[in-house]
Amino acid sequence: MTEMSHRTDQTEAGQAPTALELALERVGDRWSLLLVEALLDGPRRFNELQDGVAGIAPNILTDRLRRLEREGVVLARPYTDRPPRMEYALTAAGRDLAGALRLLADWGARRSDTSDPVRHELCGTPLEVRWYCPTCTVLVTEPAADEARLF
Repeated sequence: MTEMSHRTDQTEAGQAPTALELALERVGDRWSLLLVEALLDGPRRFNELQDGVAGIAPNILTDRLRRLEREGVVLARPYTDRPPRMEYALTAAGRDLAGALRLLADWGARRSDTSDPVRHELCGTPLEVRWYCPTCTVLVTEPAADEARLF
């Protein structure tokens, strides 16, 4: 059974996909996440993305850019008509992924011998992430965050 048919079976059985499943359907593969990272510094053209994302094949790059555009993560804008050439930029939804990418990168760095976690520039201490409720203006403790999980 494929992953996609498994999701369909779950939905047909009355189980709605989790928030994490929905997010992974949109941007959950390696190349999509690396493309979002490459676009965080600003718009890029196809060749710039191909040069900036090591190892990505042109057909995979085309496929992921189209998928990210359909999902509302990337916006393609023409910069020439003949031949048609596009420049790619993150939408607001795409820029919202920056925080998740930083968390994922930090998680990987903390488990690597060759990368360092994100550090506070002033003192050099590795930064930590905390859940915060802006309505109540309080930090949410670990047990309370575990109870509030939606995935």
